[in-house]
Amino acid sequence: MKRDYYEILGVSKNATGAEIKKAYRKKAIEFHPDKNPDNKEAETKFKEAAEAYEILSNQDKKARYDQFGHQAFEGGGGGGFGGGGHMNMDDIFSQFGDIFGGGGFGGGGFSGFGGGGGQRRVKGSNLRIRVKLTLEEIANGVEKKVKVRRKVQAEGTTYNTCPTCQGSGQVTRIANTILGRMQTAAPCTACGGSGQTIDKKPKDADAQGLIVKEETVSIKIPAGVVDGMQLKVTGKGNEAPGSMGISGDLLVAIEEEAHSSLQREGDNLHFDLYVTIPDAVLGTSQEIETVTGKVRIKIEAGTQSGKILRLRGKGIPNINGYAKGDLLVHVNVWTPKTLNKQQKDFFEAMREDEHFSPKPESSDKSFFEKVKDMFS
Repeated sequence: MKRDYYEILGVSKNATGAEIKKAYRKKAIEFHPDKNPDNKEAETKFKEAAEAYEILSNQDKKARYDQFGHQAFEGGGGGGFGGGGHMNMDDIFSQFGDIFGGGGFGGGGFSGFGGGGGQRRVKGSNLRIRVKLTLEEIANGVEKKVKVRRKVQAEGTTYNTCPTCQGSGQVTRIANTILGRMQTAAPCTACGGSGQTIDKKPKDADAQGLIVKEETVSIKIPAGVVDGMQLKVTGKGNEAPGSMGISGDLLVAIEEEAHSSLQREGDNLHFDLYVTIPDAVLGTSQEIETVTGKVRIKIEAGTQSGKILRLRGKGIPNINGYAKGDLLVHVNVWTPKTLNKQQKDFFEAMREDEHFSPKPESSDKSFFEKVKDMFS
């Protein structure tokens, strides 16, 4: 089970952005690979801290995490950095320009675990799409197959080692300061940080040796997602130039389609049921629609307009897996607008009948009490 992000950084849910940043910097220094060579436990904690900071430092992601927990970023083929899946060290080190001021770390550049300052790996750009879902798909979870136009390396493209950075993807500068010799590293401008330059490429490829190709991508969407939530499919964005790069990610924004008869409110659903005066007086049963199929409900004799019937567990599953919401059926007694003479005579005769006089009981709640119950 994944650890709580706040627990990983050692901050409270009310921590400010500055406090979160300070806590992450402390953890990054403590578990940095240069200080803990060949230490798997430190590597795990270093990655956990980076993942926690990536979520909690972003107001939108932090709000979704506070509301839905880790499941807010799950789905789409296993997550990824920022989604709770496989961590990428290049993504982690890309944060350090913000955390450590874009310079160095203790006077030196960053390296991978085990030291040695290996070649910098370039990541391709991310792609963004929107996926529309029905309430039924949201309630049950669904696997969507979408067509994506992404940049991939053109067949026949070959590369040479960049002569400027000697294949490292970055150039190092050393400056003398009052604190001593400070070393900083920056992406190589000659190769864009890939460590390679193009040797040969097909005519239809761009300057980076990439072509646009359409691909079908499968996206697993968990039950309970909400409108505006973003899922990530790792590695299905644009490929990076060069033979050593890694692909970007496919970011999937969820768009909830309006339902013809059901209204969603969090995990609960609302349904307006209209019944005739005779059905409300005598009682009846009616079939109504839910996200899992049709169900028949009983309307008791003497049911008042505005009564709310609660069908437990017939709503939307909570995305954290706690429970299902309810379906709230709002009973509305339909009053006819036109009557024939016989019908008018009947109701005229009932004007003074004691059975038709309002006699609300303690169990007949007011409108405000019903609203209060609805949200409790």
